[in-house]
Formats: sequence, C-alpha cells, structure tokens
Amino acid sequence: MMTGRHTVEQRHTVEGTDPGLFVEVHEPAADAGLRPVLLIHGFSSSSKLNWGDSGWISTLQEAGRRVITVDLPGHGRSHSPEDLDSYTPSRIRADLLQIVFDAGARPLQEGNSATGLDVIGYSLGSRLAWEFAATQPDLVHRVVLGGPSAADPLAAFDLAAAQRYLADGTAIGDESTAGLLKMAQMLPSNNLFAMLSLIEAIKGEPFDPAEAAPHVPLLLVAGEKDERAATMPQLAELASKRGAMVETLVVPGRTHTNVITSRAFKDAAVEFLGV
Repeated sequence: MMTGRHTVEQRHTVEGTDPGLFVEVHEPAADAGLRPVLLIHGFSSSSKLNWGDSGWISTLQEAGRRVITVDLPGHGRSHSPEDLDSYTPSRIRADLLQIVFDAGARPLQEGNSATGLDVIGYSLGSRLAWEFAATQPDLVHRVVLGGPSAADPLAAFDLAAAQRYLADGTAIGDESTAGLLKMAQMLPSNNLFAMLSLIEAIKGEPFDPAEAAPHVPLLLVAGEKDERAATMPQLAELASKRGAMVETLVVPGRTHTNVITSRAFKDAAVEFLGV
C-alpha cells in the first residue's frame, strides 16, 4: 500500500505469526548506492514523532539513503498484543531482524557498500540498537545512538505504584516513574496497557551493556543538558574495549527530549554513516 511519495508500508511475519508492527520503507531522493538505515524510536513515541516530524527521514532520503522505520509494539500505528512476550527486547530484536530482511537488507560483503545495515536509535531505541548491533555483527555496519544510557530508566520503573495511580489516583512517590507515566499518557495514540507491558518485559530482560557490546563503529550523541549523558563515556569505553571505533558528540543547550531535533545531530549522523 502506498502511504505517500517514495514510501511503502510493509507487513511481515516471524515464524508464521504477524506481530502487527507498523513498518514503512522510505525510498531515497536519488539512490547513493549505500546500505539501508533502520531507525528505532524511543519509549512513548513513534516513528512519525521521532523521525518524521523532526526531519530525520527527509534528511536521510536527501542523502541518498533508503530508510526503514518501525513503530514498537503498543506505539504509533502498531498493534498492542496481549501477551507479555511480544514486548521483550529479545523478541523485538527478532522482529527487527525479520523486518530489515523483508525490506531488502543483506549481510555485509566486503567492498560492497550496498550490503549490510546502518542503525540509528534514540533513547530506548539506543538500548535496542546497542543489543541489535552486538548480536548481528554480520549485518550491522555502523550505529548511531542518540540519548544513550548505560542504565535503563525503565528498569527502575515502579509498576505497582503506576497501577495504583491509574486505578484510584494514589500519588506516585518515585519521580522517574511519575515522569515516565505522564509522558506515556500525553499521546492519545499510546495504549497504556501496552506501555506497562513493555516496561514489565524490559524489567524481565534488564539492559547490561557489558554483556554484549557492539564491535562496529559507533557514534554516541547526547544533549549537553541530558542527565543520562553522564554514562555515555562508560558505553564508549565498553565498545572501545571490544575493538570498536567510537565517536561522541555533545550538542550544546540540548536536553534528552529535544536533542533529536538538532541539525548538528542529523549532520553528524549522515556524515558518520555515509562511509
């Protein structure tokens, strides 16, 4: 189904089941002969909000890149499955792998710039991109992580307090939990049951960046005013120890929330991935 100029919506199945993830493939303005780019958005957002409205998709298309976007389960235009397994990071990574192969990505071949896959993740998407790159070394060429953190803020989320608040308005004592829930409630398209299922699934598979670090070149980007950016050097060191080339960029005046709209971030990513 055509959903706009140079954009095609795709459906896929994993082992015969359709996870109901909304996927779009955006064709480049003029093909530069480079591998496709997968974009993974953040918690309580969507591909449209993180990547479309902020100009990322059009910027990458103008740079000659084919762009694959996917809404995470319970987000954007994706389905909200009832089973907890659909929200686990390991299942999401399996879905992403099938999505990019369905969209034409192929394993890296030395000397062939059209093979492999570049990945850009933001916030929760950075955690998923880190693990995806670590587990798919034959496919992933380079990775850009926006707003990355060595500690997953969703892992410390107080599920019981959130459920009490939603049931009868009992105030939430934990500031981080209250902030994340408020963020999830701000978007009418968000399914709160799905948001809490995703958090529960993530708590069951906590992020351990040292367990599997990417070997591929990494660009880590954070806003100067992003409190989570304090752990960025830790991620850089972990990847460097595995032999990865790591670059970092701190964008002046930007926070965790608005660094994604930065022109400096987009320019650095396009340059870093255009190799």
